[in-house]
Amino acid sequence: MKRIIEGGVTAPKGFQAVGIAAGIKRKKKDMALIYSEVPCAAAGTFTTNIVKAAPVKWDQMVVHEHKKAQVVVVNSGIANACTGQEGYGYCRQTAQKAAQLFGIQDEEVLVASTGVIGKQLPMDKITAGIEQMKPMLSDSVQAGTLAAEAIMTTDTVKKEIAVQIEIGGRVVTIGGMSKGSGMIHPNMCTMLSFVTTDADISQELLQKALSDNVKDTYNMISVDGDTSTNDTCLLLANGLAGNTPITQENEDYYLFCEALDQVNTHLAKCMAADGEGATALFEVKVIGAKDKEQAVTLSKSIVTSTLTKAAIFGHDANWGRILCAMGYSGASFDPEQVDLYFESAAGSLQIIKNGVATGYSEEEATRILSEKEVTAIADVKMGKAQATAWGCDLTYDYVRINADYRS
Repeated sequence: MKRIIEGGVTAPKGFQAVGIAAGIKRKKKDMALIYSEVPCAAAGTFTTNIVKAAPVKWDQMVVHEHKKAQVVVVNSGIANACTGQEGYGYCRQTAQKAAQLFGIQDEEVLVASTGVIGKQLPMDKITAGIEQMKPMLSDSVQAGTLAAEAIMTTDTVKKEIAVQIEIGGRVVTIGGMSKGSGMIHPNMCTMLSFVTTDADISQELLQKALSDNVKDTYNMISVDGDTSTNDTCLLLANGLAGNTPITQENEDYYLFCEALDQVNTHLAKCMAADGEGATALFEVKVIGAKDKEQAVTLSKSIVTSTLTKAAIFGHDANWGRILCAMGYSGASFDPEQVDLYFESAAGSLQIIKNGVATGYSEEEATRILSEKEVTAIADVKMGKAQATAWGCDLTYDYVRINADYRS
Protein backbone atom coordinates (compact mmCIF):
# COMPACT_ATOMS: atom_id res chain seq x y z
CA MET A 1 0.00 0.00 0.00
CA LYS A 2 1.31 3.41 -1.02
CA ARG A 3 -1.02 6.33 -1.51
CA ILE A 4 -0.92 10.11 -1.64
CA ILE A 5 -3.03 11.83 0.99
CA GLU A 6 -3.94 15.45 1.65
CA GLY A 7 -1.39 17.47 3.56
CA GLY A 8 2.29 18.12 4.06
CA VAL A 9 4.58 18.26 7.10
CA THR A 10 1.71 17.90 9.59
CA ALA A 11 0.39 14.67 8.03
CA PRO A 12 2.59 12.28 10.07
CA LYS A 13 1.58 11.61 13.68
CA GLY A 14 2.96 13.99 16.28
CA PHE A 15 3.97 16.84 13.98
CA GLN A 16 2.58 20.36 14.19
CA ALA A 17 3.36 23.49 12.19
CA VAL A 18 2.37 27.09 11.55
CA GLY A 19 3.31 30.01 9.32
CA ILE A 20 2.93 33.73 10.02
CA ALA A 21 3.85 37.22 8.85
CA ALA A 22 6.47 38.33 11.36
CA GLY A 23 7.36 41.55 9.57
CA ILE A 24 10.61 40.44 7.92
CA LYS A 25 8.98 40.99 4.54
CA ARG A 26 6.65 43.89 3.89
CA LYS A 27 3.34 42.05 3.70
CA LYS A 28 3.69 38.31 3.09
CA LYS A 29 4.12 35.40 5.50
CA ASP A 30 7.79 35.04 6.35
CA MET A 31 8.26 32.66 9.30
CA ALA A 32 7.38 28.99 9.78
CA LEU A 33 7.72 26.57 12.66
CA ILE A 34 7.68 22.77 12.64
CA TYR A 35 7.41 20.91 15.96
CA SER A 36 7.40 17.24 16.92
CA GLU A 37 5.79 16.13 20.16
CA VAL A 38 8.80 13.90 20.81
CA PRO A 39 12.47 14.10 19.78
CA CYS A 40 13.25 12.97 16.24
CA ALA A 41 16.10 11.25 14.50
CA ALA A 42 17.45 13.99 12.21
CA ALA A 43 19.04 13.66 8.77
CA GLY A 44 20.10 16.33 6.32
CA THR A 45 21.83 17.13 3.07
CA PHE A 46 23.25 20.53 2.27
CA THR A 47 24.63 22.80 -0.43
CA THR A 48 27.93 21.94 -2.09
CA ASN A 49 28.64 25.66 -2.52
CA ILE A 50 31.83 26.64 -0.65
CA VAL A 51 29.97 29.77 0.44
CA LYS A 52 27.60 28.29 3.01
CA ALA A 53 24.99 30.32 4.84
CA ALA A 54 25.09 30.44 8.64
CA PRO A 55 21.98 28.24 9.07
CA VAL A 56 23.57 25.56 6.88
CA LYS A 57 26.57 25.45 9.21
CA TRP A 58 24.32 25.30 12.28
CA ASP A 59 22.19 22.49 10.85
CA GLN A 60 25.25 20.50 9.80
CA MET A 61 26.38 20.62 13.42
CA VAL A 62 22.97 19.43 14.65
CA VAL A 63 22.63 16.63 12.09
CA HIS A 64 26.20 15.33 12.13
CA GLU A 65 27.01 15.74 15.84
CA HIS A 66 23.77 15.80 17.84
CA LYS A 67 21.74 13.66 15.38
CA LYS A 68 18.34 14.50 16.84
CA ALA A 69 16.00 17.47 16.75
CA GLN A 70 12.50 18.47 17.75
CA VAL A 71 11.92 21.98 16.35
CA VAL A 72 12.60 23.67 13.00
CA VAL A 73 12.46 27.49 12.70
CA VAL A 74 12.44 28.93 9.17
CA ASN A 75 12.42 32.49 7.92
CA SER A 76 12.08 33.85 4.39
CA GLY A 77 13.10 37.26 3.06
CA ILE A 78 16.67 37.23 4.41
CA ALA A 79 19.10 34.37 3.71
CA ASN A 80 21.52 34.97 6.60
CA ALA A 81 24.34 34.18 4.16
CA CYS A 82 27.70 35.97 4.03
CA THR A 83 26.96 37.42 7.46
CA GLY A 84 30.06 36.21 9.34
CA GLN A 85 30.16 35.30 13.01
CA GLU A 86 27.30 37.68 13.73
CA GLY A 87 25.04 35.69 11.41
CA TYR A 88 26.03 32.38 13.00
CA GLY A 89 25.42 33.92 16.40
CA TYR A 90 21.90 34.76 15.27
CA CYS A 91 21.33 31.09 14.43
CA ARG A 92 22.34 30.23 17.99
CA GLN A 93 20.08 32.96 19.38
CA THR A 94 17.17 31.63 17.32
CA ALA A 95 17.80 28.10 18.60
CA GLN A 96 18.16 29.33 22.18
CA LYS A 97 14.84 31.17 22.02
CA ALA A 98 13.00 28.14 20.64
CA ALA A 99 14.74 25.79 23.07
CA GLN A 100 13.72 27.97 26.00
CA LEU A 101 10.08 28.03 24.90
CA PHE A 102 9.87 24.29 24.23
CA GLY A 103 12.05 23.09 27.10
CA ILE A 104 14.66 21.36 24.93
CA GLN A 105 18.37 21.73 24.19
CA ASP A 106 19.65 24.39 21.78
CA GLU A 107 21.12 21.62 19.62
CA GLU A 108 17.65 20.11 19.15
CA VAL A 109 16.55 23.16 17.14
CA LEU A 110 17.20 23.34 13.40
CA VAL A 111 17.10 26.70 11.63
CA ALA A 112 16.79 27.69 7.98
CA SER A 113 16.70 30.94 6.05
CA THR A 114 16.02 31.98 2.48
CA GLY A 115 16.04 35.34 0.72
CA VAL A 116 18.49 38.13 0.07
CA ILE A 117 22.19 37.38 0.70
CA GLY A 118 24.30 39.71 2.86
CA LYS A 119 21.67 41.13 5.21
CA GLN A 120 21.60 40.44 8.93
CA LEU A 121 18.46 38.97 10.47
CA PRO A 122 16.20 41.34 12.45
CA MET A 123 16.44 39.32 15.66
CA ASP A 124 13.72 41.26 17.43
CA LYS A 125 11.25 40.09 14.76
CA ILE A 126 12.66 36.55 14.72
CA THR A 127 12.35 36.04 18.47
CA ALA A 128 8.93 37.71 18.59
CA GLY A 129 7.85 35.49 15.72
CA ILE A 130 8.83 32.32 17.57
CA GLU A 131 6.88 33.48 20.63
CA GLN A 132 3.87 34.25 18.44
CA MET A 133 3.98 30.91 16.65
CA LYS A 134 4.29 28.53 19.60
CA PRO A 135 0.65 28.81 20.80
CA MET A 136 -0.57 28.75 17.20
CA LEU A 137 0.91 25.34 16.38
CA SER A 138 -1.53 22.78 14.99
CA ASP A 139 -1.48 19.35 13.38
CA SER A 140 -4.16 20.36 10.86
CA VAL A 141 -3.68 20.26 7.10
CA GLN A 142 -4.21 24.01 7.03
CA ALA A 143 -1.37 24.57 9.51
CA GLY A 144 1.02 22.65 7.27
CA THR A 145 -0.10 24.74 4.33
CA LEU A 146 0.53 27.97 6.26
CA ALA A 147 4.09 26.81 6.90
CA ALA A 148 4.56 25.92 3.22
CA GLU A 149 3.37 29.39 2.22
CA ALA A 150 5.59 31.14 4.75
CA ILE A 151 8.83 29.76 3.29
CA MET A 152 8.11 31.00 -0.25
CA THR A 153 10.22 33.74 -1.85
CA THR A 154 9.81 34.11 -5.62
CA ASP A 155 7.78 30.88 -5.66
CA THR A 156 4.36 31.31 -7.22
CA VAL A 157 2.76 28.24 -5.59
CA LYS A 158 3.17 26.32 -2.34
CA LYS A 159 4.81 22.91 -2.59
CA GLU A 160 3.73 20.09 -0.31
CA ILE A 161 2.80 16.41 -0.38
CA ALA A 162 2.07 13.50 1.96
CA VAL A 163 2.31 9.76 1.30
CA GLN A 164 1.20 6.78 3.38
CA ILE A 165 2.58 3.24 3.36
CA GLU A 166 2.11 0.18 5.55
CA ILE A 167 5.06 -1.29 7.41
CA GLY A 168 4.52 -4.34 9.60
CA GLY A 169 0.80 -3.71 9.81
CA ARG A 170 1.26 -0.09 10.87
CA VAL A 171 0.44 2.97 8.76
CA VAL A 172 3.53 5.10 8.24
CA THR A 173 3.23 8.62 6.84
CA ILE A 174 5.82 10.82 5.15
CA GLY A 175 5.00 14.48 4.56
CA GLY A 176 7.02 17.27 3.03
CA MET A 177 7.16 20.87 1.94
CA SER A 178 9.73 22.78 -0.04
CA LYS A 179 10.50 26.13 -1.57
CA GLY A 180 12.56 26.85 -4.63
CA SER A 181 12.13 28.85 -7.78
CA GLY A 182 15.50 30.42 -8.58
CA MET A 183 19.18 29.91 -7.76
CA ILE A 184 18.54 26.23 -8.38
CA HIS A 185 21.13 23.89 -9.84
CA PRO A 186 22.13 20.26 -9.25
CA ASN A 187 24.42 19.15 -6.45
CA MET A 188 22.14 19.68 -3.48
CA CYS A 189 20.79 21.60 -5.28
CA THR A 190 18.01 23.87 -4.71
CA MET A 191 16.15 25.14 -2.16
CA LEU A 192 14.81 24.42 1.22
CA SER A 193 13.01 21.12 1.80
CA PHE A 194 11.54 19.79 5.02
CA VAL A 195 10.32 16.19 5.26
CA THR A 196 8.67 14.67 8.32
CA THR A 197 7.76 11.08 9.08
CA ASP A 198 6.36 9.09 11.97
CA ALA A 199 8.40 6.04 10.95
CA ASP A 200 10.55 4.38 13.58
CA ILE A 201 13.92 4.23 11.82
CA SER A 202 17.50 4.57 13.05
CA GLN A 203 19.29 7.87 12.46
CA GLU A 204 21.99 6.09 10.45
CA LEU A 205 19.52 4.55 8.02
CA LEU A 206 17.48 7.74 7.88
CA GLN A 207 20.60 9.62 6.77
CA LYS A 208 21.52 6.92 4.27
CA ALA A 209 18.02 6.92 2.77
CA LEU A 210 18.09 10.69 2.31
CA SER A 211 21.67 10.92 1.03
CA ASP A 212 21.03 8.19 -1.53
CA ASN A 213 17.72 9.66 -2.65
CA VAL A 214 18.79 13.26 -3.26
CA LYS A 215 21.02 11.99 -6.07
CA ASP A 216 17.94 11.01 -8.09
CA THR A 217 15.59 13.80 -6.99
CA TYR A 218 16.82 17.22 -5.86
CA ASN A 219 20.21 16.82 -7.52
CA MET A 220 18.51 16.18 -10.85
CA ILE A 221 16.79 19.55 -11.16
CA SER A 222 18.04 22.87 -12.47
CA VAL A 223 16.44 26.23 -13.13
CA ASP A 224 19.32 28.60 -13.79
CA GLY A 225 22.70 26.98 -13.13
CA ASP A 226 23.24 28.76 -9.80
CA THR A 227 23.85 26.54 -6.75
CA SER A 228 22.51 28.37 -3.70
CA THR A 229 24.40 29.18 -0.51
CA ASN A 230 21.43 27.99 1.58
CA ASP A 231 20.36 24.67 0.06
CA THR A 232 19.11 22.42 2.83
CA CYS A 233 16.98 19.28 2.98
CA LEU A 234 16.01 18.08 6.45
CA LEU A 235 14.32 14.78 7.27
CA LEU A 236 12.88 14.17 10.76
CA ALA A 237 11.55 10.83 12.04
CA ASN A 238 9.76 10.69 15.41
CA GLY A 239 8.81 6.98 15.50
CA LEU A 240 5.19 7.54 16.55
CA ALA A 241 3.78 5.22 13.86
CA GLY A 242 4.76 2.34 16.12
CA ASN A 243 6.19 0.14 13.39
CA THR A 244 8.90 -2.39 14.17
CA PRO A 245 12.07 -0.26 14.29
CA ILE A 246 13.94 -0.17 10.98
CA THR A 247 17.55 -0.85 11.93
CA GLN A 248 18.79 -2.73 8.88
CA GLU A 249 18.42 -2.57 5.11
CA ASN A 250 15.52 -4.98 4.86
CA GLU A 251 12.17 -5.01 3.06
CA ASP A 252 10.74 -2.40 5.43
CA TYR A 253 13.69 -0.09 4.73
CA TYR A 254 13.29 -0.35 0.96
CA LEU A 255 9.56 0.31 1.25
CA PHE A 256 10.33 3.43 3.26
CA CYS A 257 12.86 4.50 0.63
CA GLU A 258 10.28 4.11 -2.16
CA ALA A 259 7.83 6.37 -0.32
CA LEU A 260 10.57 8.90 0.43
CA ASP A 261 11.47 8.92 -3.25
CA GLN A 262 7.86 9.66 -4.17
CA VAL A 263 7.78 12.63 -1.78
CA ASN A 264 11.12 14.07 -2.86
CA THR A 265 10.48 13.51 -6.58
CA HIS A 266 7.18 15.37 -6.31
CA LEU A 267 8.76 18.30 -4.47
CA ALA A 268 11.72 18.40 -6.88
CA LYS A 269 9.45 18.48 -9.94
CA CYS A 270 7.30 21.18 -8.33
CA MET A 271 10.37 23.36 -7.90
CA ALA A 272 11.53 22.80 -11.47
CA ALA A 273 8.06 23.59 -12.83
CA ASP A 274 7.90 26.76 -10.72
CA GLY A 275 11.24 28.09 -11.93
CA GLU A 276 11.31 31.87 -12.00
CA GLY A 277 9.31 33.05 -14.99
CA ALA A 278 8.78 29.49 -16.24
CA THR A 279 5.84 28.50 -18.41
CA ALA A 280 6.69 24.80 -18.75
CA LEU A 281 8.26 21.90 -16.86
CA PHE A 282 11.03 20.42 -19.02
CA GLU A 283 11.77 16.76 -18.30
CA VAL A 284 14.76 15.00 -19.88
CA LYS A 285 15.10 11.22 -19.93
CA VAL A 286 18.28 9.59 -21.16
CA ILE A 287 17.82 5.89 -21.83
CA GLY A 288 19.99 3.14 -23.27
CA ALA A 289 23.07 4.44 -21.42
CA LYS A 290 26.03 2.22 -20.61
CA ASP A 291 25.82 3.15 -16.91
CA LYS A 292 23.97 5.46 -14.53
CA GLU A 293 26.83 8.01 -14.46
CA GLN A 294 26.65 8.50 -18.22
CA ALA A 295 22.87 8.87 -18.15
CA VAL A 296 23.02 11.42 -15.33
CA THR A 297 25.72 13.48 -17.05
CA LEU A 298 23.86 13.61 -20.36
CA SER A 299 20.44 14.39 -18.89
CA LYS A 300 21.82 17.18 -16.69
CA SER A 301 23.68 18.72 -19.61
CA ILE A 302 20.53 18.87 -21.72
CA VAL A 303 18.26 20.22 -18.98
CA THR A 304 20.73 22.99 -18.08
CA SER A 305 21.43 24.12 -21.66
CA THR A 306 20.42 27.77 -21.95
CA LEU A 307 19.75 27.49 -25.67
CA THR A 308 17.64 24.36 -25.22
CA LYS A 309 15.63 26.02 -22.45
CA ALA A 310 15.02 29.01 -24.72
CA ALA A 311 13.86 26.68 -27.50
CA ILE A 312 11.38 25.02 -25.16
CA PHE A 313 9.99 28.46 -24.30
CA GLY A 314 9.59 29.16 -28.03
CA HIS A 315 7.99 25.73 -28.65
CA ASP A 316 10.76 25.19 -31.19
CA ALA A 317 11.96 21.63 -31.94
CA ASN A 318 15.55 22.81 -32.31
CA TRP A 319 17.00 19.36 -31.66
CA GLY A 320 20.52 20.42 -32.66
CA ARG A 321 20.79 22.25 -29.35
CA ILE A 322 20.05 19.03 -27.46
CA LEU A 323 22.61 17.02 -29.41
CA CYS A 324 25.10 19.86 -28.90
CA ALA A 325 24.50 19.85 -25.12
CA MET A 326 25.07 16.10 -25.05
CA GLY A 327 28.29 16.56 -26.99
CA TYR A 328 29.91 18.98 -24.54
CA SER A 329 28.67 17.12 -21.43
CA GLY A 330 31.90 15.18 -21.06
CA ALA A 331 30.18 11.82 -21.52
CA SER A 332 31.30 9.63 -24.40
CA PHE A 333 28.69 8.39 -26.92
CA ASP A 334 28.18 7.97 -30.65
CA PRO A 335 26.04 10.86 -31.96
CA GLU A 336 25.21 8.83 -35.07
CA GLN A 337 23.39 6.29 -32.89
CA VAL A 338 21.16 8.71 -30.98
CA ASP A 339 17.37 8.66 -31.26
CA LEU A 340 15.43 11.64 -29.89
CA TYR A 341 11.74 12.00 -29.08
CA PHE A 342 9.52 14.80 -27.78
CA GLU A 343 6.48 13.90 -25.68
CA SER A 344 3.69 15.76 -23.89
CA ALA A 345 -0.03 15.46 -23.26
CA ALA A 346 -0.46 16.40 -26.95
CA GLY A 347 1.37 13.29 -28.22
CA SER A 348 4.75 11.79 -29.02
CA LEU A 349 7.05 12.45 -31.96
CA GLN A 350 10.43 11.04 -32.99
CA ILE A 351 12.65 13.94 -34.01
CA ILE A 352 15.91 12.24 -34.98
CA LYS A 353 16.89 8.64 -35.71
CA ASN A 354 20.53 7.61 -35.60
CA GLY A 355 21.58 11.25 -35.29
CA VAL A 356 19.63 12.44 -38.36
CA ALA A 357 16.32 14.30 -38.61
CA THR A 358 13.33 12.10 -39.38
CA GLY A 359 11.45 14.54 -41.60
CA TYR A 360 8.99 15.23 -38.80
CA SER A 361 6.21 17.80 -38.99
CA GLU A 362 7.29 21.13 -37.47
CA GLU A 363 3.63 21.95 -36.81
CA GLU A 364 3.12 18.73 -34.84
CA ALA A 365 6.35 19.30 -32.94
CA THR A 366 5.22 22.82 -31.97
CA ARG A 367 1.87 21.47 -30.81
CA ILE A 368 3.61 18.90 -28.57
CA LEU A 369 6.05 21.49 -27.22
CA SER A 370 3.26 23.95 -26.38
CA GLU A 371 2.06 21.97 -23.35
CA LYS A 372 2.85 22.88 -19.73
CA GLU A 373 4.89 19.68 -19.28
CA VAL A 374 7.30 18.62 -22.03
CA THR A 375 9.60 15.60 -22.12
CA ALA A 376 12.65 14.95 -24.29
CA ILE A 377 13.80 11.32 -24.50
CA ALA A 378 17.30 10.60 -25.79
CA ASP A 379 18.26 6.98 -26.49
CA VAL A 380 22.03 6.52 -26.84
CA LYS A 381 21.76 2.73 -27.45
CA MET A 382 24.73 1.72 -25.34
CA GLY A 383 23.14 -0.26 -22.50
CA LYS A 384 20.21 -0.40 -20.10
CA ALA A 385 20.93 2.44 -17.68
CA GLN A 386 18.79 5.57 -17.55
CA ALA A 387 18.31 8.83 -15.66
CA THR A 388 15.76 11.65 -15.54
CA ALA A 389 16.43 15.34 -14.96
CA TRP A 390 13.97 18.19 -14.57
CA GLY A 391 14.16 21.86 -15.45
CA CYS A 392 12.05 24.56 -17.06
CA ASP A 393 12.00 26.86 -20.02
CA LEU A 394 13.91 30.15 -20.02
CA THR A 395 11.65 33.17 -20.41
CA TYR A 396 11.84 36.95 -20.52
CA ASP A 397 10.38 37.03 -17.03
CA TYR A 398 13.38 35.22 -15.54
CA VAL A 399 15.57 38.24 -16.29
CA ARG A 400 12.92 40.68 -15.07
CA ILE A 401 12.44 38.85 -11.76
CA ASN A 402 16.16 38.63 -11.03
CA ALA A 403 17.00 42.11 -12.25
CA ASP A 404 14.89 43.72 -9.53
CA TYR A 405 14.86 40.97 -6.89
CA ARG A 406 16.24 43.16 -4.10
CA SER A 407 14.03 46.11 -4.92
